[in-house]
Amino acid sequence: MYNEQIIENIKNRIKNHLKGESSGHDWPHTFRVYKNSIKIAKSEAENQNLKLNFFILELSALLHDIADHKFGYTDTDREVMITDILKGEGVPSEDINKVIHIVNNVSFSKGNIPDTLEGKIVQDADRIDAIGAIGIARTFAYGGTKGREMYIPENSDGSDSIYHFYEKLLLLKDKLNTKTAYNMALERNRFMEKFLEEFYKEWNCEE
Repeated sequence: MYNEQIIENIKNRIKNHLKGESSGHDWPHTFRVYKNSIKIAKSEAENQNLKLNFFILELSALLHDIADHKFGYTDTDREVMITDILKGEGVPSEDINKVIHIVNNVSFSKGNIPDTLEGKIVQDADRIDAIGAIGIARTFAYGGTKGREMYIPENSDGSDSIYHFYEKLLLLKDKLNTKTAYNMALERNRFMEKFLEEFYKEWNCEE
């Protein structure tokens, strides 16, 4: 059953937990994923006459980057943290397990597709935030925290930030699960292509 107070409590807890995060996996990112998850879910539910569990969807969106593997955590670490947080709010074990299952399958690097529509939507919202103007900014923010060079011409080992566009960002449009997210991604993808075109022109002093 949807509980607005629990959602608000989780928002505040995650906001405090992510304070000072500078890798692009911060509270603003989490909140955008949360808002876009709701936006996509409402559109899909209306267009396909579907009933979605917004409580599970919203909890999963808010917790999707908690104890992420990018920062050295394991799936077990994440499961323990999510369980502790949600148990403390009185969320039933059945719902906790649903949230954990979604969060464990959202990541691009794992290559998984969640088996629930709620999970697919959260995955789409996370991927939408990895592209477009925000995606570009987050790519260089993350690269900076990892000590990556901005661009290494003819690089093939994936060690610079521009390479990330080709190994992930430009692929995301065609890896989305919902029509709503795909339509949202089209302009963002065009923006990235235009950015790269301009980037190479300026890099090579060809303006």
